[in-house]
Amino acid sequence: MTTWRERLIDLYYGATWLWRRRWNRLRSRVGLSPVMILFYHRVADDNPSSWTISNRGFEEQINWIGANFEFVSLEEAQRRIQLRYNPRPAVAITFDDGYAENCEQALPLLIKRKIPFTYFVSTGNILTGKPFPHEANAKFQAPVNTLEQIRNLAAAGVEIGAHTRYHADLGSIDNEAQLHDEVVSATRDLAAAVGKPIRFFAFPYGLPNNLNDRAFEMCREEGMLAVCSAYGGYNLPGDDPFHLQRIHGDPQLARLRNWLTIDPRKLSVPRYTPETMVEKHAAPSDAEEATGVMA
Repeated sequence: MTTWRERLIDLYYGATWLWRRRWNRLRSRVGLSPVMILFYHRVADDNPSSWTISNRGFEEQINWIGANFEFVSLEEAQRRIQLRYNPRPAVAITFDDGYAENCEQALPLLIKRKIPFTYFVSTGNILTGKPFPHEANAKFQAPVNTLEQIRNLAAAGVEIGAHTRYHADLGSIDNEAQLHDEVVSATRDLAAAVGKPIRFFAFPYGLPNNLNDRAFEMCREEGMLAVCSAYGGYNLPGDDPFHLQRIHGDPQLARLRNWLTIDPRKLSVPRYTPETMVEKHAAPSDAEEATGVMA
């Protein structure tokens, strides 16, 4: 993002500040503050991509979030949504894919500060070390987490989540057996490899056209607590606690701050649900801006 765009966001942020403050105060007063879930991918200082944030930038965001919001686990986030009560805006941290460089500084920082987070990994990539599909033809292929690293994270109390076998676009899969392998079998294999139950699932890419009604059903049948999308959206107390909407941890603090203090324009982002069948092949008008990366 260019400097002038950041400045425009800051101007917009300032112009809507009074609305944001009033909205948040009213919601807090009646216990209906939003529960927001961020997703990151790779935290590293070398060979940046559109899904990379620097270690300094990540720590800056964590510091800002900690000063303004309550950190909660994904399980606690879901509990508050289901309970229909949350007196203070809260943020849950998640990661997708499974990049080895995250273990160098970012994850130790969170563990040291006792900030809960969920780490979604693609089982096949972790077990084989193969690069993710969105990096298969890249000049630089960031190293994938090893199984030992994932086991160490689980031993440290980190919630490990499923993210298919090889980062599959589930929205394009109609074959029942293939879908079962990506959703159910891959999750079971991950649980066996880690030695702990897998309770959460995140859709790769995560936009509405990448979601799949049957995958939702499989996750329910498998007994998972919730599934996560990645098209940007707020979770309000009383919303569907099984489908958790997430916001991209944008490298630019200006955009992240705009999202987390409740952007009036973002409140109208439609929620995908299997029941209401929001058009799968028409992502929300602001979804590309909301994520801007491969989830």
